[in-house]
Amino acid sequence: MTKAIMIQGAGSNVGKSILVAGIARACVRRGMSVRPFKPQNMSNNAAVTEDGGEIGRAQALQAMACGVAPHTDMNPVLLKPETDIGAQVIVQGERVATLKARDYAKAKPKLMQAVLESFHRLASTTDLVIIEGAGSPAEVNLRAGDIANMGFAEAAGVPVALIGDIDRGGVIAQLVGTHVVLPSEDRARIKAFGINKFRGDTTLFDEGLTAIMDHTGWTSLGVIPWFADAWKLPAEDVMDVASRTGGAFKIAVPRLGRIANFDDLDPLSSEPDITVEIIEAGRPLPADAQLVLIPGSKSTIADLAHFKQQGWDIDLQAHVRRGGNVLGICGGYQMLGSKIHDPDGIEGPACSVDGLGLLDVETVMHPQKRLSLSSAFHTASGHPVEGYEIHLGKTTGKDCNAAWLTLDGRSEGAASANGRIKGCYLHGLFAADKFRAAYLAELGSTSRQLDYQGDVEATLDALADHLEKHMHIDALLACAADIRGPAA
Repeated sequence: MTKAIMIQGAGSNVGKSILVAGIARACVRRGMSVRPFKPQNMSNNAAVTEDGGEIGRAQALQAMACGVAPHTDMNPVLLKPETDIGAQVIVQGERVATLKARDYAKAKPKLMQAVLESFHRLASTTDLVIIEGAGSPAEVNLRAGDIANMGFAEAAGVPVALIGDIDRGGVIAQLVGTHVVLPSEDRARIKAFGINKFRGDTTLFDEGLTAIMDHTGWTSLGVIPWFADAWKLPAEDVMDVASRTGGAFKIAVPRLGRIANFDDLDPLSSEPDITVEIIEAGRPLPADAQLVLIPGSKSTIADLAHFKQQGWDIDLQAHVRRGGNVLGICGGYQMLGSKIHDPDGIEGPACSVDGLGLLDVETVMHPQKRLSLSSAFHTASGHPVEGYEIHLGKTTGKDCNAAWLTLDGRSEGAASANGRIKGCYLHGLFAADKFRAAYLAELGSTSRQLDYQGDVEATLDALADHLEKHMHIDALLACAADIRGPAA
């Protein structure tokens, strides 16, 4: 009989995704078959799956922790924000609509069927499903039609463990306050609680645990100290994208308003001789950067306008005049061209806009999204690269004749005549150690070659060790309930 437990948070960004990954790895090492599940996720940092869809990046990391390939059933509803009030809706890996927040709220009840279908299909293949909630169940104004937290827990009949974040303060109020505001039926679904991100001597919070247990009656899962190596794991939330100081070789990355698939930065941030500096709005691109990397975007035309509003286009021209290098990936690649055409109004009103003009290429947006796991070769070094494509639009032009990648047997990317400005659609290419070393060496970096994927696996093992030591995993598993199938 498959068992399931749901990890919810007393707020956003309490560390649910990392905890699910660590618990999953710990259970796998105990000999269990485990799968991650998140009913609804909101992220522009997506992963492409082997079954041809896309899911949140956190669920792909959790799948790695389980030792299995990512699958669309692990995250059946993915919201990809395109504006402040609207998002692209991905259901079981495929785009179905772009909806404003108010319209999506009306659509949620209809999505529950797909969510439960994916959940039960996933549960039929494993011993344990660890479910991740979204946001907080204390947002009782969102309870009607909920598919992300208690609405799903009720429909699937799964118990809940609630996690509080002590690092932001007020953790007793987070947990006890959630207990107070929840309706009695939802409150009864919570069986246990845990405290995450503690810094210092955890015994100092013993009285705090007692106070929470006295107020709620929930089982304590313990106090989990801050996991210092969490930064080594691929981040999903754009708020977790931060500068990482390493060596003298600096890569400047402008933070786009709709930055997407920024996992390209993770392997670079792991290099000890590399400094990856995230440039916030209102700051100029630094004059001492050797490389400016323009990342992917969920709304290329809007982010291009944002880029120009910051004056970064002027800074970029100065960077090029100084002999600096530029790399654009996906949306960043599109921005580097001379024109972007959106005849069908995919990103807004139909239009054509001027790009940054650093590559002799033009992009035409098309409604059909390209989703593909892809194998490539770096033309200059011959090193293999594994990555993924996830984009709208096709880019053509003179500089495509200087393609610097061979992808699935075809030329990919574009380069300027002097080779210092490059672009491509392939995400994830820097995870290839030999390619990353060769590319950085071309730019003058003295970076040493790392085993990036090996380091991620080792960090997942270290996380599992951390949780085995500080979290009552046996108590958590004792709270898990049997899943009896969709007809039960």
